[in-house]
Amino acid sequence: MADDLSIKKIAEIKNGFSDKFGIPRQSGLCDKVISKIVFEEKYRTAEALRGLEDFSHIWLIWQFSESVREDWSPTVRPPRLGGNKRLGVFATRSPFRPNPLGLSCVKLEGIEIDKKLGPVITVSGADLLDGTPIYDIKPYIPYADAKPDAASGFVGANERIKLTVYFEKEQNIDNNIKEALIQILSEDPRPAYQNDPDRIYKLDFEGCTVAFKVKETELTVIDVKEKK
Repeated sequence: MADDLSIKKIAEIKNGFSDKFGIPRQSGLCDKVISKIVFEEKYRTAEALRGLEDFSHIWLIWQFSESVREDWSPTVRPPRLGGNKRLGVFATRSPFRPNPLGLSCVKLEGIEIDKKLGPVITVSGADLLDGTPIYDIKPYIPYADAKPDAASGFVGANERIKLTVYFEKEQNIDNNIKEALIQILSEDPRPAYQNDPDRIYKLDFEGCTVAFKVKETELTVIDVKEKK
């Protein structure tokens, strides 16, 4: 058995996340976020997707393309714990791994045939950066994949608090983008160790730069500007 396995990029994801800051920390948290899966030319065949339309959700196996490095550490500092505690890398979903692979469950919204791109899959709830390489797609099977009684370790021990999002002034942005943006911001994209109510944060999404502040459980959008 070979020690090293060469895997092929079959597709990449296209969405409004041009920067890592603001991407949902887990898949499925922001179902208003829509992404497209565009296949590499070699794999642009509808036959490879025959039957996939009968599933409501799919698994994506992908690469942490912005976190590839030669070395690795057996322990990491999960942001959810404020970056103050180290845990074993295999007890976390940190991108800094021996093999920088990610696994995401997303909702299958549809499959269309594009004249130039072949079959294109539309999904919602992805937690991937625009352009992320995808190595495999598998159907989500509820009776095997869903484990309602599963323990969630340090993740379950920390209460997930959603922020209430306000806009300081009316913004002229598409309503679908606004709904997705509210979901993203309500999940609190800040690092867990940052809690300065006067600090202005900036997030890039769908060609716009969003400036916001957070005080306790309220997030206020100060401005939304189109990137030039």
